[in-house]
Amino acid sequence: MKRREFIQSAALAAVGSAIVLPGFSMPASKYRIGLQLYTVRDVIGKDPKGVLKMLADLGYQDLEAFGYNDGKLFGLAAKEFGEYVRSLGMRLTSGHYQLGKNERTKAIKGSILNEWERACADAKVAGQEFMVVAYLNADERVTLDDYKFVCDSMNKAAEMTNKYGLRLNYHNHDFEFNKIDGKVPYDLMLAQLDPKMVGMELDLYWTIFSGNKPTDYFMKYPGRFEQWHIKDMDKADPKKNAIAGTGSIDFKALLAHADHAGLKHWYMEHDTYPANMTSSESVKADIVYLKTLG
Repeated sequence: MKRREFIQSAALAAVGSAIVLPGFSMPASKYRIGLQLYTVRDVIGKDPKGVLKMLADLGYQDLEAFGYNDGKLFGLAAKEFGEYVRSLGMRLTSGHYQLGKNERTKAIKGSILNEWERACADAKVAGQEFMVVAYLNADERVTLDDYKFVCDSMNKAAEMTNKYGLRLNYHNHDFEFNKIDGKVPYDLMLAQLDPKMVGMELDLYWTIFSGNKPTDYFMKYPGRFEQWHIKDMDKADPKKNAIAGTGSIDFKALLAHADHAGLKHWYMEHDTYPANMTSSESVKADIVYLKTLG
């Protein structure tokens, strides 16, 4: 999600299609069409019910929220929001949350470090299955010890998440793959996070942008990648997102490995939009391709 600074990467030559691994295949139609609501961040706060109705009419089925604070999602009580989503025939399956360690996010009521049980209770009544730590602010990820703190905090928070019948995930960007003291923080997190308690939400775009192959991680850590973010990569400028199906990422090839990876839900997302296209226009264009994924 675009709550970060883009970094330059010399490894962008590897951003093409994922390698197809032999022996793993499954029908993509197993998965419903998901959307991370950050994609429509410019409009959903102004008219949440109207935007949700638009998404349902387009054919989106599963939603992932963001911005929970003080019992509310986009100005609506969490329960009311979830009930309205269900009334439209969709499901609110997941939500994004903050660690809550830095000065700005400490004020959030419902982060890993602040009123987490309240967030869990609200997620449950809203109908969610997953809660996801979505982004580490720059001052929360300076050292390897910072990442260890994140992992320890998440392992502990997962005890509460599990109590409410929910599953905790961590969502990556590209910075987790930048070495610190010779080590890859994302690999450290996979080692430190208890797989019985915490899963991963793999952002395919950011993983590929960092110069890594999602399939390598699927092979090394089978079953760990329970949710995915699908956002396409512009062929001319890898820093930009493309309309789904028009960019350089072969999602159908990646979905062939979904069962081995442990996938339960995927969500389409835009950090950026094609020129002269609004968020509402982009989700309308995206779903044409997304329907071919199931």
